[in-house]
Amino acid sequence: MDDEQQRPDHGPLAGFTVGVTAARRADELGALLQRRGAAVLHAPALRIVPLADDSELLAATKQLIDQAPDVVVATTAIGFRGWVEAADGWGLGEALLDRLRSVELLARGPKVKGAVRAAGLTEEWSPSSESMAEVLDRLLEEGVDGRRIALQLHGEPLPGFVEALRAGGAEVVGVPVYRWLPPEDLGPVDRLLDAAVSRGVDALTFTSAPAAASLLNRAEERGLLPALLTALDHDVLPACVGPVTAVPLQARGVDTVQPERFRLGPLVQLLCQELPARARALPIAGHRLEIRGHAALVDGELRPVPPAGMALLRALSRRPGWVVPRAELLRALPGAGRDEHAVETAMARLRTALGAPKLIQTVVKRGYRLALDPAADAKYADA
Repeated sequence: MDDEQQRPDHGPLAGFTVGVTAARRADELGALLQRRGAAVLHAPALRIVPLADDSELLAATKQLIDQAPDVVVATTAIGFRGWVEAADGWGLGEALLDRLRSVELLARGPKVKGAVRAAGLTEEWSPSSESMAEVLDRLLEEGVDGRRIALQLHGEPLPGFVEALRAGGAEVVGVPVYRWLPPEDLGPVDRLLDAAVSRGVDALTFTSAPAAASLLNRAEERGLLPALLTALDHDVLPACVGPVTAVPLQARGVDTVQPERFRLGPLVQLLCQELPARARALPIAGHRLEIRGHAALVDGELRPVPPAGMALLRALSRRPGWVVPRAELLRALPGAGRDEHAVETAMARLRTALGAPKLIQTVVKRGYRLALDPAADAKYADA
């Protein structure tokens, strides 16, 4: 049996921790990440509040039943279903469906299309890109001057979309089905922020612009925004499901990564490529050492490492092959105090965790160093 067959199987995200900010479909996203080996830290950055008893939604529904729009744009499956259910509750369900059968009904994507058809309706068109930009392009190409367009809002205003339609001469009626609000329990969000600032997560995922904005707002409230932006700029990968989701982050100068297709599966696949590519791999004592978020790969084998050990390993890897004094390693340890014996204890545990003690050399009276292979010395000599 060769080495590859003997190694335990682990996914491409093994050793990485990914923060999930989603309120909707968080379980699905978390399961996809865990299936690929990631540890998941979930903290919904917002909550969805249905407006079934809201006078605004009732007024918009009655208005559309009484005065037929030319076009209705359905933007989310949960929102469209919520609208029909709320209308049923008011005794207006059939009247609303009859009205929707008589208008040009556009569905933003396949899930919305499914909700439309489940209600016994048929959409006239749905964009292949699932983007509101393509919906807007179609409407403007058709011409909107003098047309009445109903827009099912999805928890946040769409100012650019609405303004473009109004500039083209359309009357736009908003249908607010539910709203995004901050979570009732801020504890998980605060723990996620603390983890991001301390580099306890390797990536943060965002599946809606309101979630991104909410997390940034909470960081600002706690005085953590500069530290969070620095983390996202250097060490924590911000991954967004699409360009609309990325807008609040980009407004703060944060560069994000996004999949070509704006879905959860491609988002996870993107992380499977990006995170391993960012991990540092070094030739150490005849082995290949790859340093990940909360673990190391030694010759491709996953070796979980405790937090203190990871702090030491990162400190040693900043200048591979160079001696790092005990005092400097002590400063790298979380909450270690002043006793350099804490370094020796954490170092012993790190060596045990790595399963190859010779990866780290003790340099008597000076400190420790990664045993960089001689052939690699020249490469890192001026690091």
